[in-house]
Amino acid sequence: MNLKNKKRRIAAEVQTSAMNDIMFFLLLFFLIAATIANPNVIKLQLPKSSTGHPVTKKTVNVSITKDLKYLVDKKEVIATDLQPTIAGYKSLASEVTIVLYVDKTVAIQYAVVVMDVAQKLNMKLVLATEPK
Repeated sequence: MNLKNKKRRIAAEVQTSAMNDIMFFLLLFFLIAATIANPNVIKLQLPKSSTGHPVTKKTVNVSITKDLKYLVDKKEVIATDLQPTIAGYKSLASEVTIVLYVDKTVAIQYAVVVMDVAQKLNMKLVLATEPK
């Protein structure tokens, strides 16, 4: 008794070359979009703290990069112009807090310059850290 099917079956094939091209272009698009999504980020290595929490009030972000540049809300400012620049933010709101982002390789003296400005303007100052 011969149980084999005498008809020859046609082999089914799926062509995936077009799908591979589409997947490649989608991957490329998402990689480029992820890079462009946040172009104004300042790269700093913040010190770590176990008790840190995010600030929710009106804030002015002051950053000191490792090459000793002062940035007030992502705009470069020289050290002598820090006080008038930050005073302009104080006139916009009644209670403003300065959030100080300092690279961990920067000497403390450069952070003290911003702390002096905050003291002269009678503003609160918070040092930003990374959570552990």
